[in-house]
Amino acid sequence: MGICFSNRIKAESPFNTEVNSKYVSRDGSKFSSGSVSQTPRSECEILQSTKIKNFSFSDLKAATRNFRPDSVLGEGGFGSVFKGWIDEHSLTATRPGTGIVIAVKRLNQEGFQGHKEWLAEINYLGQLSHPNLVKLIGYCLEDEHRLLVYEFMPRGSMENHLFRRGSHFQPLSWGIRMKVALGAAKGLAFLHNAETTVIYRDFKTSNILLDSSYNAKLSDFGLARDGPTGDNSHVSTRVMGTYGYAAPEYLATGHLTIKSDIYSFGVVLLEMLSGRRAIDKNRPSGEHNLVEWAKPYLINKRRIFRVLDPRLEGQYSLPLAQKAATLAHQCLSIESKFRPDMDEIVKVLEELQDMSKAAKKEQHGKGHPHSNNRPTSYPRPSASPIHA
Repeated sequence: MGICFSNRIKAESPFNTEVNSKYVSRDGSKFSSGSVSQTPRSECEILQSTKIKNFSFSDLKAATRNFRPDSVLGEGGFGSVFKGWIDEHSLTATRPGTGIVIAVKRLNQEGFQGHKEWLAEINYLGQLSHPNLVKLIGYCLEDEHRLLVYEFMPRGSMENHLFRRGSHFQPLSWGIRMKVALGAAKGLAFLHNAETTVIYRDFKTSNILLDSSYNAKLSDFGLARDGPTGDNSHVSTRVMGTYGYAAPEYLATGHLTIKSDIYSFGVVLLEMLSGRRAIDKNRPSGEHNLVEWAKPYLINKRRIFRVLDPRLEGQYSLPLAQKAATLAHQCLSIESKFRPDMDEIVKVLEELQDMSKAAKKEQHGKGHPHSNNRPTSYPRPSASPIHA
């Protein structure tokens, strides 16, 4: 079934970690991770060290009904993702509608890079366990076939909910957007706080998946890298990722740090606040790049409403909007040293959540019959240009 190759992973590989990592969250709780070797590891070593299931190709053909087109959940650079069903205990294929639902990602890329990203998924998600990381159930390596098997996330990606229009995707409320932001932040904080730091490198809305209760989980670790060790301040890499989300210093130098992830988080938070894509050529001239267009508004309380998604009107108070916008602005600092770390970001988002709950409780206590328990609606300003 699976064949281990003896070649060593080259310098561009993400696998250069050490220590028996105990990944510790901000509140001190620990999550399982497994032991990771410091020297570059062979494919065989990575596959043998993971505790996830090694599926046969025939298992996954049966689970997905032979990869039928009507089972496709989505498609991306890696390949297609199919819906399937397996038994909860034996993990063998079952009839549709029975057992547990899975998502099966099938590699269709040619060349070494696609295989490396497949292997990176196994190296990280095969060892890491956290409520805000998607669960990798298993993999398949058989002949030319390379597949990954994940838990099914019924609400799909945050990208779809933010940017797709139609009856299937209703606008997300302020509360849900902040809940997703906090969950994603906790996932990144978990990676950054490891004894051996993990830099995610591809944080974007399409990689934030949502369960039935809108709990956020990070997916797609194909570009993840281990952070710098010893006296090193950064990791030097070939620039990879998604245009519009990558930090300016990383694009300019190839120097990767956890602050690169912080910048990407700022872009995603801004997308959540505005309902706009990071890059959108369909917008008017001057508004194609969300960060460049929005940054002047984020710290101006009189102009901040020009950035906020009009579909959110009436769902937040001015202090909530200012606090969230200020956080996004800090994450998007040009100089990486001025960006907060993920622990600070989690703390601010938790404070925002507490403020929202307190405001709702206060309004409910007042019992105004026509308030619908919603925060005050603020008038939107006219669309006049920015002045110095």
